[in-house]
Amino acid sequence: MNGKVISLNISKNKGEIKTPLESAMFIEKFGMEGDAHGGDWHRQISLLDMESIDKIKNKGVEIFNGSFAENITTEGIKLYELPIGTILEIGETIQEVTQIGKECHNSGCAVKTLVGDCVMPREGIFTIIIKGGIIRVGDEIVIK
Repeated sequence: MNGKVISLNISKNKGEIKTPLESAMFIEKFGMEGDAHGGDWHRQISLLDMESIDKIKNKGVEIFNGSFAENITTEGIKLYELPIGTILEIGETIQEVTQIGKECHNSGCAVKTLVGDCVMPREGIFTIIIKGGIIRVGDEIVIK
């Protein structure tokens, strides 16, 4: 049950929709180089799968990769079903799942305001970078 990287997304400030990239450098014990959410904590990288994003798209809302402020958009794996502690090999990196879901910001993100729902608090996951390296769009995600 392997997946694939569909999009890599970055923002310089927290609370912004992220901008897609073709590749990015991921730094051990930090996260994505240049991303506002990088740092020495348990939510260095956020991931959300297309299967979850499609639940919002199916409500007739135009959503883009990075709209949920996810660093890595994936397909082929129901990320929220992975247990905490799962090891993922993505591109040159090794990551560990540290959290499933999160509390929504204040009254909700821009997507929740527009649609009335947001999947990130329920189905997004967070990882730490155990081994850094480059990830490119199209890279395979291997669950260890």
